[in-house]
Amino acid sequence: MRSHRSTAAVRAAAVAVGTVLAATGVAAAHVEYVTDTSERGDPVAFMRAALSEPAVLVALGGGGVVLLGTMAAYLRLRPVRSDARAFRRALADYTDLLPWLLRLAIGLPMLGAGFAGYLFTPLLTNADTVVPIRLFGVAVGFLLLFGLATRLVAGLTVLSYLVLLPSHPQLFFAFEYLAGLLAIVLVGGGRPSADHVIARMAANEETLYSRFDPFYRRIAVPVGERIDPYRKFVPTVLRVGMGIVFAYLAFAEKLLAPAQALAVVEKYGLSTVVPVPPELWVLGASLTELFLGVLLVLGFFTRASSAAAFVVFTTTLFGLADDPVLAHISLFGLVSALLVTGAGPMAVDTAVFRAPNEMGTPETGGEAVGGTTPSGDTGTAADADR
Repeated sequence: MRSHRSTAAVRAAAVAVGTVLAATGVAAAHVEYVTDTSERGDPVAFMRAALSEPAVLVALGGGGVVLLGTMAAYLRLRPVRSDARAFRRALADYTDLLPWLLRLAIGLPMLGAGFAGYLFTPLLTNADTVVPIRLFGVAVGFLLLFGLATRLVAGLTVLSYLVLLPSHPQLFFAFEYLAGLLAIVLVGGGRPSADHVIARMAANEETLYSRFDPFYRRIAVPVGERIDPYRKFVPTVLRVGMGIVFAYLAFAEKLLAPAQALAVVEKYGLSTVVPVPPELWVLGASLTELFLGVLLVLGFFTRASSAAAFVVFTTTLFGLADDPVLAHISLFGLVSALLVTGAGPMAVDTAVFRAPNEMGTPETGGEAVGGTTPSGDTGTAADADR
């Protein structure tokens, strides 16, 4: 009876936390995308005024206690353990499609950004750079979606991002692209992809193509063999990258620019949606983002944090009508990938939960995403004929 009551209490607390996350998530957007105000405001004065409000202190303190209490209760009681294990195993079944998911998460918004006339982020347009944005975005997006020369394209795009970042710091608002592209470099094209088809044909010595292919055996296979040992770090790259994104947005767009964040609350009438002070909206959104960012970087409650992030992004899209959808596809895709992979190496989850697919092996190892071939070819040429 005591165990049943404890489990019910944990579930009730989890629902409460989810409600808080959903409410604050509406304000957890790219503020720069939906407001034109250039005034950033005084962060110190904002914090002093906000924390002098009893309602703000009670709400933030109560929410923090409930959230931390829920996490502690879960670690103590471990309710629905069998369900959690089955859930992880079900998600692990999709790891052979991880390269495809990553290509969609980066390729679709790159293609859309090219046609829309911006580079990585709506804050960087044709007027801001000499880079042929339309050609670059469409070419990279198409090649990633088609899965052709996947690692090469992703690597060159990473290099382009890093070269442009010092002169265009607004690219940091799209930092998730760097994490996603690095993950694609590690996993390759996977399947379905043009790389996978070409590799199968080149590996089959009975095909005419295998006799004159200049790339597969000389370049693709050696490169794949060198990269294979690092594939297990794909979840680590993704969660650290997403964690940095959340933390950066919390500080750069809210805590250090309270006037812009308050303008968003006023523009969309968020204080009428949930009758709380505007300062609570801003602090709630920023602390939610910061907390999720810290959890992801540490690799603690990784899948739960990814699910919460998914809720935040979804409520943002429905709550802020003119927040560009394209700018969120990469975020949706990468947190979805983390739901599949779990925390990976160098994570608290690995030590606490000790689940094999929280360690990044073997599901994100070579056998799951392509063996030693860079294209995601997991079988021999003979297998393709069966």
